[in-house]
Amino acid sequence: MPPLLLLFLLLHLFSTSLMADPDDQRCLSGLFHSLSDPTGALQNWSSPSSLSSPCNGFTSILPGVTCNNGRVYKLSLSGHSLSGQLSPSLSNCTNLQSLDLSSNELTGPIPVSLSSLLNLAVLNLSANQLSGEIPPSLSLCAYLNVIDLHSNELTGQIPDQIGLLVRLSAFDISNNKLSGPIPYLLANKTNGLGPRFNASSFMGNKELYGYPLPPMKNKGLSVLAIVFIGLGSGLVSLILSFTAVCIWLRFTDQESSNPGEEGKISHLMPDY
Repeated sequence: MPPLLLLFLLLHLFSTSLMADPDDQRCLSGLFHSLSDPTGALQNWSSPSSLSSPCNGFTSILPGVTCNNGRVYKLSLSGHSLSGQLSPSLSNCTNLQSLDLSSNELTGPIPVSLSSLLNLAVLNLSANQLSGEIPPSLSLCAYLNVIDLHSNELTGQIPDQIGLLVRLSAFDISNNKLSGPIPYLLANKTNGLGPRFNASSFMGNKELYGYPLPPMKNKGLSVLAIVFIGLGSGLVSLILSFTAVCIWLRFTDQESSNPGEEGKISHLMPDY
């Protein structure tokens, strides 16, 4: 092969590797337009040219974006007071391995489309105001090592499917509004020594119960209190009824032992 042709092929391959992936462009553009940025942390993101070419090999001019071989593989935008909802377009960052949007003011649900991020290893959406349920489809992200969703307003039950993530080594859903039992596969003992995740991973959810959380003693006491209150009110009613009957019987006995008012009046009336 002539050297000139070889050089042309190498330059073509190199330039191709540096070209922006259209999926990454859709991912970042959708995220940027779904967020409000009061501190200007995403200032460079406002440039169309920056969004169209977010990666230059292993580097990026966009704050919070880390690239690997021309693809976005890490998004870290923690603690920037970002508000708005998570864009479903995040699913277009198909090479993403770490997503950290913690300590912001994000609202709304966790997009079900995140299950398309099959390479995702770290998901940190903690300390926001996210609501709704935890998507069971997150279990499709088989490489997940970390799920941190603490300090949000998530409701519903913990999906049983999350326990199927065998690589999961850090899991925190504390301080939400979750309810129901803790899935067995998240609570079972590992090597017979202790729970897969300790109680601190689940604390702060009033309606959540099961191992490794301590027994819900408060609920047991409240039931006993209701029983005692019911018994006490019934006893008081019985005593009051008995007292009323005694008073009535005593009153009727006194009336029968004394002459009536009608007899007294006729006795005093003069004869005509």
